[in-house]
Amino acid sequence: MDRTAWIAVTLCTLGLIGWYLYVGKQSRQLKQQPHQQLAVTASPTPSAANSASAAPTSSPVAAPAASAAPAAQPTPEFAEKIETLRNEDVELDLTNRGGGIREAVLLNHIAQDDQPVVLNSKNQPPIGALIDQPNTPRLEEFNISREPDGGIKCERAADNITIRKKFFFPQSTQKKDNFLAEMDVDVVNGGAQPYSNPGYFVSLGSAAPIHPKDYSYYTRLVWCVDGKAKGVDVNWFGGGGGVLGIGSRAPQAFYQQDLANADWAAVSDQFFTTLVASLTTKGNGVWGRRFDISPEQKMFGLAGALRMPAFQLPPGQTYNARFEIWAGPKIYHRLARLDHNEAEIMDFGIFKIVSQFLLNFLNWLHGFLGSYGWSILALTAVVKIVLWPLQDKANKSMRRMSLLNPKVQELRDKYKDDPTRMNQEVMKLYKDYGINPVGGCLPMMIQIPIFFGLFKMLGQAVELRNEHFLWVRDLSQPDTVAHFFGVPINVIPLCMAASQIWLMTMTPKTGDPTQRRVMMFTPLIFLFICYNFAAALALYYTTQNLFSIVQFYYNKRQPMPTLEKKQPAGKRK
Repeated sequence: MDRTAWIAVTLCTLGLIGWYLYVGKQSRQLKQQPHQQLAVTASPTPSAANSASAAPTSSPVAAPAASAAPAAQPTPEFAEKIETLRNEDVELDLTNRGGGIREAVLLNHIAQDDQPVVLNSKNQPPIGALIDQPNTPRLEEFNISREPDGGIKCERAADNITIRKKFFFPQSTQKKDNFLAEMDVDVVNGGAQPYSNPGYFVSLGSAAPIHPKDYSYYTRLVWCVDGKAKGVDVNWFGGGGGVLGIGSRAPQAFYQQDLANADWAAVSDQFFTTLVASLTTKGNGVWGRRFDISPEQKMFGLAGALRMPAFQLPPGQTYNARFEIWAGPKIYHRLARLDHNEAEIMDFGIFKIVSQFLLNFLNWLHGFLGSYGWSILALTAVVKIVLWPLQDKANKSMRRMSLLNPKVQELRDKYKDDPTRMNQEVMKLYKDYGINPVGGCLPMMIQIPIFFGLFKMLGQAVELRNEHFLWVRDLSQPDTVAHFFGVPINVIPLCMAASQIWLMTMTPKTGDPTQRRVMMFTPLIFLFICYNFAAALALYYTTQNLFSIVQFYYNKRQPMPTLEKKQPAGKRK
């Protein structure tokens, strides 16, 4: 390689080493930061005495760790009592401690330990607990009982204020879904004086990674306003150094954000979510805190709450609020049937339309083929067939450019001391022969939204969890078959890199020799980036490479294109 190529390769290598060092430094900082485990108040009896502590704060707020850290949660002076709501897909374990859902057990989704997936935890605040101040760790006792219609009632009375909550599965055929529950709240003022509530929080419970090596950015606090979802992930709480010191931020104890007319809020991991939507009035804020799960593995969970507006209650009157609770997998087509844009929890990003279409099409193919592995292969084939005419035209353009390469090299040698003149002459040469130098890049540009749409879709498609294909035990995880000195051996990404190298050897040699030499490192860089991605994504890209190889073989069997100068417009007959 010439000097320029060596410089480019050296810079790429130094960039990768620098990135490793930066990530390692950030990881050590995260590991060393003290994180208090979230302990949230479920104080179902609001009172004017704690009004000041529940007052809304500015948006967003990050208090110092010392002042924001909750005190140790006192041991309850009453025995815990559990009542269960259950259907074919989910079991909701309701507790008298705070009057909410202690755990949601997903009966048909298996975790890594071959046990059902459990959302929230008995160590975290129950889903649906009413909270005056999230940093006050008290869970008051409710009387909990089963209603004749199968619902669960939680009730508590103090200071002439009675709170009644009822949990049940809605029976409406239009909105019925096994993962959807409803919580109705009644606050009754039985005293002689008006009751003023300054606003309260509804606990969302908590979310945590399903697998130890899940990417941390999937564990998020999410909210939706005007049909658009926003959120923060657990990495937000660790602070950051910014770019060259710009935008640096210290670690944050908690997150709090004022909102206007929030439809819902949720805590979410890669495949599952607990989402609370208010049916009677819009929320006006969210709150969240990160907590440690396994500091050694740098695993963090996230607990949150949705803040509701203040209300006034005259003597003898009742305040009513209704909430829908989705506690289950992020199944796009089922969430899309709900009324408050709940499907936005999927976080498909700027290529949302592409991701939605590809997910629906993948599920449609699965209905015929019965295997998500074969469905991904079929999806890849369909995408390749649709793009075949563009790729065919690009391949022909590259073959014509390869014929022009000797002339291009002559110009590079002739004007090597005058880069500006050299580029002008090269572009004139392309124009004289009617060749578009970027014609071979067009199919790649079109595939970018498809690739990133698939990346977002396959990264969150719960349908792929625990789906087997050939030697792959779980299409949503890397296809690790063994470990070599602690390094996982993932077969499909290695096949992907090999097929990419094979494809590059078949591609006609065009463009600057230095650029071609640098591009030789693309498969290695791509392997580095994609090595621990889900097997489904690596399977798609490997299959696409194989289809491209087939198409190149087909093009090579076609007659070699001719290279003729275009005649000026005035001389054409």
